[in-house]
Amino acid sequence: MTSPTPRGADRAGTDPALLGGTDLTGRTALVTGGASGIGRACAVALAGAGACVHVVDRHADAAKEVADGIEGEAHAVDLADPAALNTLPTHVDILVNSAGLQHVAAIEEFPPERFDLIQKVMVTAPFLLLRRTLPHMYAGGWGRVVNISSVHGLRASPFKSAYVAAKHALEGLSKVTALEGASHGVTSNCLSPGYTRTPLVEDQISAQAGAHGIAPEQVLTDVLLRRSAVKRLIEPEEIAAAALWLCGPNSGFVTGASLPLDGGWTAG
Repeated sequence: MTSPTPRGADRAGTDPALLGGTDLTGRTALVTGGASGIGRACAVALAGAGACVHVVDRHADAAKEVADGIEGEAHAVDLADPAALNTLPTHVDILVNSAGLQHVAAIEEFPPERFDLIQKVMVTAPFLLLRRTLPHMYAGGWGRVVNISSVHGLRASPFKSAYVAAKHALEGLSKVTALEGASHGVTSNCLSPGYTRTPLVEDQISAQAGAHGIAPEQVLTDVLLRRSAVKRLIEPEEIAAAALWLCGPNSGFVTGASLPLDGGWTAG
């Protein structure tokens, strides 16, 4: 994909104030789960700062729609298929691992195949993408790895064994990447948001209602936001702004970290 002319934040749909002066002109980014939610917001923000963005998602039409809107390139890929990952570009300066999925069930009722799928998408795929893209970052002496973790990478909740395990693993993988990449000018960090206004969270409301035996309207206040001091969902664009900052000029000393965007959940 050829590098387009620099694009302003207004064109990408991101508030210019959130960009913080970050100029990614000439950089190439790859964002998984880029067709919706946090991934989409990150793709838009990175493009708004001038990066060429590869939008990776298993939903081909949605990925194309996002890519067309930011002059990027869409890739319809099932991240659970290691062979499919070999079709993705290796010349990437910024890797955002955002794709994820959820399943809510008690451990003794949790389908093993679903547990395995979640690990493939949320742990193995990021590892394989790092193997593909780090050599280019090392060669260029600059790279940014942004892993979209979760407060569940730092804390556990019942009925989410696969998701919590995967996010904890992603946090560990990110730290190892930081240690190995530091001498090559590569940073690796996790963003660990609380519940975000995304399709993934919206789908959880009915599942959590069933798991806890409460009405769906109670899930948001009594379950999802119960441990958050700030009683609202975080917006994907707020997380994307933090991801963009990690790719900017003032964050080169930040690596191996996990930045909670959790409304105070982990403060208590």
